[in-house]
Amino acid sequence: MTALHLPTRPFSMSSPSTPVRNPWSWVPSSYLAEGIPFAMVIWVVGTMFKDLGHTDGQITVATASIGIAWSLKPFWAAFLDMYKTKKFFVLAMEMLMAVLLAGIAVCLPLPNYFQITIALLWVLAFASATQDICVDGIYITSLDEKKQAAFIGVQGVFWNIGKLFGTALIVWAAGSLKEDHGLSIIAAWSWALGLSAATLALLAIYHWFMLPTGSITERPKNVAEIGRTFVDTIVDFFKKPSIWGMLAFVFLYRSSEGLLLLEGRLFLQASPEHGGVGLTLKELGIIDGTISTIVSLGAGLLGGAFMAKFGLNRKTIIFMALCLNLPHITYVIMSQLAGPGHTLSLWTVGTLVTVEKFGYSFGFVANMLYMMQQISPGRYHMTHYAFCTALMNLMLVPTQAISGPLADHFGYKTYFIIVMFAAIPSIAAACFAPFPRKPDNGHPA
Repeated sequence: MTALHLPTRPFSMSSPSTPVRNPWSWVPSSYLAEGIPFAMVIWVVGTMFKDLGHTDGQITVATASIGIAWSLKPFWAAFLDMYKTKKFFVLAMEMLMAVLLAGIAVCLPLPNYFQITIALLWVLAFASATQDICVDGIYITSLDEKKQAAFIGVQGVFWNIGKLFGTALIVWAAGSLKEDHGLSIIAAWSWALGLSAATLALLAIYHWFMLPTGSITERPKNVAEIGRTFVDTIVDFFKKPSIWGMLAFVFLYRSSEGLLLLEGRLFLQASPEHGGVGLTLKELGIIDGTISTIVSLGAGLLGGAFMAKFGLNRKTIIFMALCLNLPHITYVIMSQLAGPGHTLSLWTVGTLVTVEKFGYSFGFVANMLYMMQQISPGRYHMTHYAFCTALMNLMLVPTQAISGPLADHFGYKTYFIIVMFAAIPSIAAACFAPFPRKPDNGHPA
């Protein structure tokens, strides 16, 4: 890693105070634990609400508003470096999220479960965002740039395993409990949510022993110094060369993803009479949990290997943008084939969804590496990386919020064509992304 330019005042980042463990012992599990709560908030709860009879519009507006929590991280990211350690916050948030998921499971039988669930999801989202900040902070302050590039694919793969744990295993479990064991919808989902809560609690216990502390900071001595440090993190961020061009790339790179994020699954779940594919919960779980899982994992590893070999530069990032966006055409194909009187085979749906997942998992790697190696390095590496990921997620909030109402208004056939046009800003952003910082991996920018 490039040597950090430390500030002259007492509050600064120093090297890790404890030996860094083998990254294989904590990087996979850490990003698995990041992916699970994000998947539960953004995808799984939406699937549950659909199963309970709510409309696409109700679901996407409610869940997208919660997603803004991941875009507010700059407001508290800097303070996480002023108290305790990054590891402390990771463990605390993982246990809190386990309790919150268990709470949602308990509240499902109540008449006002929708409002209670949304409230608990808000808290869970802020806890997840805090966990993200500190896990990323441990990653970027414990590994040099060569290892960052080498493990960026692993990071993405296990984040996606966390996502698939929710979208495949939890959804399949709910469907199996309902269809094979005769449980009510509410009972089936309560047990499935309990499984996710137990998993996060077990990951917290594992991380108690295996997660490194990350960089240690000198604590501010008083409130005035806390205020000066917070302001300086913001000022220092916007002084970076080509910052506005870099932020434009981060904001636009996932411009079409929010439109597909939840609505794609709702389309697969919707009945053919309403223009959907009509998959059951078990079929959704099978698609996400079998070949799609394997393909997503392989694509993430290939993306990391591709970036490690060819480096982060304009040509590679344009190629990755095309990989991220072009597979969206699979949903255009499915929406044109689906509808009343048309039944798509599970094999056809699984193949097309798998193609889209491969492109997403492969192309997503470039976005994370760009933020990690072009924007965030400096005096406040962890905090500035949190700024970047917050902006990245901000695009997902409005696009996900309008996805359900747009699909309800235009119908799925027209809607997925709109999604394809929304990919244009992403590819344009990759074409004009600035590279002010020469990487330390031996590749030209």
